[in-house]
Amino acid sequence: MVMTKFATDALSGLCTQEQLDLLNSIDTLRLQGISHYVSLPQIIVCGDQSSGKSSVLEAISGVSFPVRSNLCTRFPTELVLRKSSHVGVRVSIVPHPSRNESEQRSLGTFRETLDSFENLPVLIDKAKGVMGISTHGKAFSNDLLRVEVAGPDRPHLTIVDLPGLIHSETKQQSAADVQLVQDVVQSYMKEPRSIILAVVSAKNDFANQIVLRLARGADESGRRTMGVITKPDVLTPGSETEKMFVSLAKNQEVEFRLGWHVLKNMDTEQVRGSLADRDAQERNFFSQGVWEFMPPMLLGIDGLRERLSKLLLSQIATELPSLIEEIKIQVDEASEQIKRLGDARETLQQQRAYLFQISQSFQSTVKAAVDGTYNSHFFGDVHAESGFPKRLRAVVQNLSEEFAKKISREGHRRQICSPRDPKAVKAESQISLTRTEYIERIEKILKRTRGRELPGTFNPMIVCDLFMEQCALWRGITHEHIEEVARAVKRFIELTTGHIADNATSTVLMREVFQPKLDQLDKRRLQKTWNYSSHTPKVIQ
Repeated sequence: MVMTKFATDALSGLCTQEQLDLLNSIDTLRLQGISHYVSLPQIIVCGDQSSGKSSVLEAISGVSFPVRSNLCTRFPTELVLRKSSHVGVRVSIVPHPSRNESEQRSLGTFRETLDSFENLPVLIDKAKGVMGISTHGKAFSNDLLRVEVAGPDRPHLTIVDLPGLIHSETKQQSAADVQLVQDVVQSYMKEPRSIILAVVSAKNDFANQIVLRLARGADESGRRTMGVITKPDVLTPGSETEKMFVSLAKNQEVEFRLGWHVLKNMDTEQVRGSLADRDAQERNFFSQGVWEFMPPMLLGIDGLRERLSKLLLSQIATELPSLIEEIKIQVDEASEQIKRLGDARETLQQQRAYLFQISQSFQSTVKAAVDGTYNSHFFGDVHAESGFPKRLRAVVQNLSEEFAKKISREGHRRQICSPRDPKAVKAESQISLTRTEYIERIEKILKRTRGRELPGTFNPMIVCDLFMEQCALWRGITHEHIEEVARAVKRFIELTTGHIADNATSTVLMREVFQPKLDQLDKRRLQKTWNYSSHTPKVIQ
């Protein structure tokens, strides 16, 4: 790899000695691939198409990106800045997980080195071809182009330039492209430790720019979003539109906790000058008109670099404790998964030993759950909702109590009500009637069931008939209760097998062993529903 020192003051402006230790920790995690599992601090630059995003990224980093007026960002570009004793630039493609295995291998082989930033636009065009992006074919990709810049004067920082959000489909950009770009941008915005730079162009009404709506959706409190206004030179001095954007820059229109910043882009229609020329033109512009009276810290690239520098330090210092805890939790979960995999079981004897071991674990766990002995860590904290379904005895007892209450409250077909309280019926299937009406009904039944009994007595069969009629609702309530218990038992078995064995083994056990048995029990309990309901002590009362 060609090692050449790049003199780029813009990059150094984002780095202070105070940040190095914290940023070193984050960079070490990123190099280990931790970002695939937890969100790491990074800056994402997003905005509507042609809003000037790439110009903002170039001004912040000092790295030249394509900003021609007829070219837009076609894929996420991740600029990884690393402090190293070696100097150089490496470019690679990180395939999106949606790619098939063959495509991932092919894209993964794309690795290039650079000895000059000036050649980066050419390399980006080459990467487009590798990703399958063409003028008449695929317009966008969710693959990631990673540009790694290393050197002793580099900060530890990651900046991501995202494709511009599209308002509507065109001949060159289909509806699928519109949705793809939005999905890509939202996926980065939702990363809880990403700092969102929402770029808004002064060429268009900011209320109509999609980026603000998406930023609000991903960061409702505005805690990690900073607005950036570009192209302020297109505003007519003294116009209402200019006043509106000045108000926006003061955080009075769309409020973000991180506030707003204003940058003047390099004119893409003119011959491109150096970044130093760009900065000089910007300083001259903001020294005139309404911008002269704005706080200097809200204007220009120098102020933005300083704000980002402080912001990154604060963000990392705040997030590092929770980041460490999140990593620890995932390490513990991974260790538990490895433990559940068990030792190698290549032979039949090893396989039998493994099944015997998990059967013993299953038996002891089930016994503890049935006995109500919840000492094992499997059952979790008593206050945790996720652990309650594992406490089988408690679950079933609670369901049984609710069942008894429902039988008592809604189990009788006819509800005797006071004439002054006709709405005492608890369920739609119950029939409301007064005591007088019920007595009249009994008298009618008595007359129609007379047999050989002596005068003054009644046919004993009437008691059975009335009882059967009054408890006709028991069957449905009991069936519902047994359904709930069956679901609780099945859920408990799923959680238990998932605890004692790896995912593949627990899935097979559930499908081949437990589910068939549960199906058999389901058929048997349907036949016994009536007997079950009649044996409930509280129901008989």
